[in-house]
Amino acid sequence: MNDTKKVLISIKGSPLYSADEDEMFELMTDGEYLEKNGICTFSYIGSTLTGEEGTLTTFNVEKDKVTLQRNDGINGDMIFTENQKQHFLYNTPFGSVMMGIDTHSIVSNMADDGGNLEIKYDIEVDNVSVSQNLFEINVRSCPQ
Repeated sequence: MNDTKKVLISIKGSPLYSADEDEMFELMTDGEYLEKNGICTFSYIGSTLTGEEGTLTTFNVEKDKVTLQRNDGINGDMIFTENQKQHFLYNTPFGSVMMGIDTHSIVSNMADDGGNLEIKYDIEVDNVSVSQNLFEINVRSCPQ
């Protein structure tokens, strides 16, 4: 039995402490959602608008950790763990760079029918903080 639900996913990403609206992004897309054994998973297929056409993006939300995975095979998983720094390799057209995510807070009220997720984090390049960011994500069931 497949308990996956069709959902509408809204993702807002913005740097904290910046009034520059060009640095903000917002994505609203259809996706799928599953809550099982306390882990909430939602995913969507990227489009030409996101610059990730055909790429499956998946968020796994656990009690103290969120993992963002892309199936493009180019970049490593982004792992958000409260009060911990995680590193991953990020590939660009100009070469690879070691990046870090220093997660300050994860606030989640995800349940079996969706919910809200907020992640505050710093992005680091070569151990130097380059931006403080906020993800605001809302997942809700599509009307049948």
